[in-house]
Amino acid sequence: MAVLSGIANGLFTAPMKLIPRWKWENIWLVFILTSCLAMPSAVIFATIGSPGTVLAQASRVAVASALGFGFAWGFGAIFFGLSVDRLGVSISNSMVLGVSSAMGSLVPLVLRGAVRLEVRQIMLFAGVLAFLAGVWQCGAAGRIRDRSAGRGPAKPSWAGYLYALSAGVMSAVFNVGYSLALPIADAGVRLGFRRFLATNCIWLLMLGAGAIPNIIYCGLLMKKHRAFGLFFSPSPQRTWGLSVLMGVLWGGSIFLYGAATPLLGDIGPSIGWPLSLAVALVVANLAGIWLGEWKSVEPGAVRRMRAGVVLMLAAIMLCALAASVGGS
Repeated sequence: MAVLSGIANGLFTAPMKLIPRWKWENIWLVFILTSCLAMPSAVIFATIGSPGTVLAQASRVAVASALGFGFAWGFGAIFFGLSVDRLGVSISNSMVLGVSSAMGSLVPLVLRGAVRLEVRQIMLFAGVLAFLAGVWQCGAAGRIRDRSAGRGPAKPSWAGYLYALSAGVMSAVFNVGYSLALPIADAGVRLGFRRFLATNCIWLLMLGAGAIPNIIYCGLLMKKHRAFGLFFSPSPQRTWGLSVLMGVLWGGSIFLYGAATPLLGDIGPSIGWPLSLAVALVVANLAGIWLGEWKSVEPGAVRRMRAGVVLMLAAIMLCALAASVGGS
């Protein structure tokens, strides 16, 4: 399930490059409605029923954390979607995964005041440095690709890199909010629900709150570009179908990972998360190759991209080993 989660996460942006006629805001709105509202609601009401029973037993701080951090993450989701639109599937995914993983490794240590020069922390810092080096290599590969004859994106690429970096940071913030919202799952367990099912109440709050800025932003863009009519354009099975597929893949990756972690027992945090990340990183880059993002590009750009991916895969393994040394 962790591997399938990584595959779905690595593939979910690929349909964006295959949808004809629709503007970015049309695609992203359908994706958000599917992944952040329809899927969590369907899963919750099919397994738990009314989430109010669980939420009523949870602390107000946990509920507020889920809503607040989820709302903040919503802006990161916008940045990620814009980075894919400007940089392509492989570079945007690689940079966002790299920054998110580096931040996600360091932030918990800082919050707990557990930064010390021990074997675990040294391995973790080495992994973070490898992540950052990998992100730099991927960014350099993108800049070389943009300079290649006839390859540069129509929109300024610097904006794409800024969006990707911002999305990576906000993704790490999402993980912090999830940690603070875990008492909601504890309340569900006390009521007799399995932890996986109770955890879905957290996703319902965080993803629902995150959908708000996305819906507002997409609505403003559609009004500005007069893009509402595109929803009724020909070939709806392709436009609507691929946009919904994006939501199903990304939402599925979250629920698959949530189901995988309990089955992995004590090694879940050490093996499941880095395994899912590594698979997503490789799959996203294979998707970029399949979509022709690196066709007729200078060999130097391809070499830098490969080096960046290798560095980030090594970083994922270092962070996993650090977690194992720490007794996770």
